[in-house]
Amino acid sequence: MTNMVKISVRNLVEYVYRSGSIESGFRTSSTMTEGTRIHQLIQKGYGEHDEKEVFVEADIPYQDFVVRVDGRCDGLLKDEECVTIDEIKSTVHSLEDVEEDTHPVHWAQAIFYAYVYAGDHHLSEMTIQLTYVQVKTMEQKQFRRVMTYEEMESFVYKVIEEYASFLKVKLKHKNERNKTSKTLAFPFDTYREGQRKLAGAVYKTIDDKKTLFASAATGIGKTISTIFPAVKAIGEGKLEKMFYLTAKTITRTAAEEAFQLLMDNGLDMKVLTITAKDKICFQEETICTSEKCPFAAGFYDRINEAIIDILEHENIIKRVIIEQYARKHQVCPFEFSIELAYAVDAVICDYNYIFDPRVSLKRLLEDQKKKTAILVDEAHNLVDRAREMYSATIHKSSFLQLKRDFKNNRLAAEAKAINDYLLEVKKSEEYLRKNVDEELVALLETFIMEAELELVKIDHALLLDTYFAAQNFVKIAKLYNEKFITYVEVHKSEVKLKLFCLDPSQQILKMGKGFRGRVFFSATLIPADYYKELLGGQSEDYVISIPSPFARQNIEVIIQPLSTRFRDREKTMEPMVHFIKDVIDKKEGNFLIFFPSYQYMRSVYEQFTEHYPSVSTIIQDVGMAEVEREDFLAQFTSERAERLVGFAVLGGIFSEGVDLKGDRLQGVIVVGVGMPQIGFERDIIKDHFQSVGKNGFDYAYVYPGMNKVLQAGGRLIRSDTDTGVIALIDDRFLQTKYQALIPYEWQDYSVVVGLKKSGTSNHHR
Repeated sequence: MTNMVKISVRNLVEYVYRSGSIESGFRTSSTMTEGTRIHQLIQKGYGEHDEKEVFVEADIPYQDFVVRVDGRCDGLLKDEECVTIDEIKSTVHSLEDVEEDTHPVHWAQAIFYAYVYAGDHHLSEMTIQLTYVQVKTMEQKQFRRVMTYEEMESFVYKVIEEYASFLKVKLKHKNERNKTSKTLAFPFDTYREGQRKLAGAVYKTIDDKKTLFASAATGIGKTISTIFPAVKAIGEGKLEKMFYLTAKTITRTAAEEAFQLLMDNGLDMKVLTITAKDKICFQEETICTSEKCPFAAGFYDRINEAIIDILEHENIIKRVIIEQYARKHQVCPFEFSIELAYAVDAVICDYNYIFDPRVSLKRLLEDQKKKTAILVDEAHNLVDRAREMYSATIHKSSFLQLKRDFKNNRLAAEAKAINDYLLEVKKSEEYLRKNVDEELVALLETFIMEAELELVKIDHALLLDTYFAAQNFVKIAKLYNEKFITYVEVHKSEVKLKLFCLDPSQQILKMGKGFRGRVFFSATLIPADYYKELLGGQSEDYVISIPSPFARQNIEVIIQPLSTRFRDREKTMEPMVHFIKDVIDKKEGNFLIFFPSYQYMRSVYEQFTEHYPSVSTIIQDVGMAEVEREDFLAQFTSERAERLVGFAVLGGIFSEGVDLKGDRLQGVIVVGVGMPQIGFERDIIKDHFQSVGKNGFDYAYVYPGMNKVLQAGGRLIRSDTDTGVIALIDDRFLQTKYQALIPYEWQDYSVVVGLKKSGTSNHHR
């Protein structure tokens, strides 16, 4: 059987001809909108018989495979003497710097288009033209070559030959992958209760090309139950690739372990974990230029060899492996992992690589998406993360400073215009707007072009940051609709203007479109309708809810109805401290106590340690480094001579995704209903949902808050042998609204009806 490989002409020639260094964090070609505008301007000048945006496609046989290439050429110019392929390129650089052979990749792209067109139309020769346009001056420079069909064919086959070394590695692996994923068995003797149901739902979702929202209680084994059916779908030819998306490093580790387990059982697969740029960068300062970084210098001259090397020798490609090969081939480890993301079978990464319009993996073409599934772990986190992704902010102070730094320069004039605009906004005192001003967008677009011209000449940190902020603002402005609001904050001379995404559902839906299957799963997609709505769910999507497989008796739930509202905290602190001691005395072992804020946590911690100095305690600090976090968790061992009581923050790094199995944790105490701090943005969200007929307060405060409570409680029961205590401290837990959000396995609770100062309590059911 002949192997068919599909690739766009552009990706193919870029793979073969790319060379040189990674230069700066921004693209030196003009912005996308400018590029499109210039293309359209040039194409307007075409004759009546000329064509534009012509799609071409051809199957090119090579050895035992066929390469199907396709692309869209900018122009097809026809006169009596010849047919010319026109490839238009816009640039911010001076055209004096552009010579005929400056960009071999541009020639290669145009020659491919010419070869395919000539083959389809039986032409013996073609004229190939590169048209370069300077974005600011609109000056043009053209280069032409005439090539015979035989010359073009020879060129095309040389390119295919260069690509073939990578292709052979990929195809050899693909055959092994398909064979092993087809025969792979579930890696445990039996399924846990609910596990088969979840795995079956995920497979059906991929098979039916649908979206699934799965709420599956903690302890089911969600990671293996979503990855295994996706691997089986690859074996059945339904998928080529999957993305396992998560917001936390700790859940990435769980996904790596699940893939490793499948490999130990015979699977042959290439799995990549992408680590954030600032974490994996080898340099002290993350400056991506050839002068400042030896791993950026000549990156594209070495990257292809590095990719083939790692793919031939590794299966689980996590951070330590990436770093090892990046040093060996002297390539930037972050950009190396981004290049690998297109070559491997599974990618474990943050949500933003799929959902964030600024950083998503843009070379994933539509036909590749059709054979790709996205598995979104801890999907409840995506709501607020997506709000950030689809929001954008600019600050007046940045433009004022740039006006001063670049005085008597065109950039200074553009920065001044934006500074003046924001000054007028301040004077207007119209701080909440339902639209985005096109005048501001136009000013920012001009600023972006001027900034690019400066950034190709100099390093300037503030200019680079402001350039990115402006680009992001322009990008988000194009998405703006009734689910956004514009707000202004004024502090002394500073003016902050923000395009704020209130409801990210449409954007999540749009970014997830085209994928073969989409699975959003979490232990706490409660209430289901709220999460389905805000994550872009449609009426035809699948929804499944799987209760805990563990007996209710494994867990003792106590509700202590003390008020934790801000005004009552002083009054209830002492009885709370005694109650906490009461609860931890019920059971041997370690406890975690979660609080709605650092300040509240510290106040209770101080009182607790004062009253009970003999109890061994540990407290979460603000902005803990990864090593400190690991050290915090490492202290929760079952072998400890004395119990440990940890004080932590709700919704923080220790309340989600943390696995303290067995006897490492015996109890969780949650103080408060987790409600986000009442504030300007939350109130805007509340007003928005109220205006569209929802309960705005629940959408902005209650549901996100209770999610944190459920996540924190989920740290306790991680397997069928785990037992323990969950204590909920707040009188609101007894209100109907909150009762409806308490999961089934917590509903057999006792309520503390009185609390003596000594800390003794009475319970009733």
